Amino acid sequence: MISNPILQNFRNFNIYFLFWIILSVIDILLFTLFIRINFTTALADSLIFNLLLCGMGLSFWYPARYIPFEKFELLKIFFKHGVGGIIASAIWLTIGFYIIKSILNDDSNYEKFFLETLPWRIVIGILFYFLLTSFYYIVIYYTGFQERIVAESELKNLVTAAELKSLKFQINPHFIFNSLNSMSALTMIDAEKAKSMILKLADFLRYTLANNEKQQNKLSEELKNLRLYLDIEKIRFEDKFDFIEEVNPECKDVLVPNMILQPLFENAIKHAVYETLEKVTLRLICRKENDFTKIIIENNYDPAAAPSKGTGTGLKNISSRLLLIYRQNNLMEVKKENNIFRIILFIPCNN
Repeated sequence: MISNPILQNFRNFNIYFLFWIILSVIDILLFTLFIRINFTTALADSLIFNLLLCGMGLSFWYPARYIPFEKFELLKIFFKHGVGGIIASAIWLTIGFYIIKSILNDDSNYEKFFLETLPWRIVIGILFYFLLTSFYYIVIYYTGFQERIVAESELKNLVTAAELKSLKFQINPHFIFNSLNSMSALTMIDAEKAKSMILKLADFLRYTLANNEKQQNKLSEELKNLRLYLDIEKIRFEDKFDFIEEVNPECKDVLVPNMILQPLFENAIKHAVYETLEKVTLRLICRKENDFTKIIIENNYDPAAAPSKGTGTGLKNISSRLLLIYRQNNLMEVKKENNIFRIILFIPCNN
């Protein structure tokens, strides 16, 4: 709940109180220099009325808090505050007058001075009521606006995190199902290879679970996981593909989205290695380029081979994750040139 901004901290209250002290000094100077009343009367009048208004001003927070613009028509709001301003001025002037009379021992000269200045005192009381109430309205609506921005930002972050988790969970099962099918076939053909594949898959899943909550990871860690994945696929496809890694040392500590490489190589194996009888070379190239870390995944393919059917989930997920994490939609390129299929990722260096 929004509270009175003047009472929120000691500094705010000091500034507020200092304002009324300065106003009291100005009043004393005006009374003594221009109206020509004695200093004692000027001092009593200025301090009592200004300090009373200072204290009452703190209570003007409540009309602003409980007469919101959303619930009442504008005319009703002005009417309510008009009545409030008149009542507040009447209370202020009555209390102040009797306090000063008691201090000055019922000085008749002061009573005459008070009655002569009563009209502009009423105006000042109502004016300060409206000024302070307006200030409180500004604070209430500005604070509410800031709270809505924070709430919307938090909600947006939660939605983004949920989307990213959903995308990651779409990637991992796809590979697991393929591996389980391969292991099922290998158990009848080569039990040792099936055992090796099970152990490597267990290591792969252990890494995945350990890093599941991370949105980003060092490229060096992702490379370890990628090699583990390719070892599993090597058991399945034997010598049907080679893997070449060309990674500049300066790139290894770069943060990249977690599990970003494995689905891209899975895509290459599915659409190139699986579909051709020729040997396929999978190549990973990584280097710094301007404000980006450029990661290239490429493979040769047989243009005469019938393309396998697929949902395209892997590449779509990678593109969506890059957009959600970096808020840029130009961080992934897909190219086909001279029987080479190439995917290029651009990871911002200041991510």
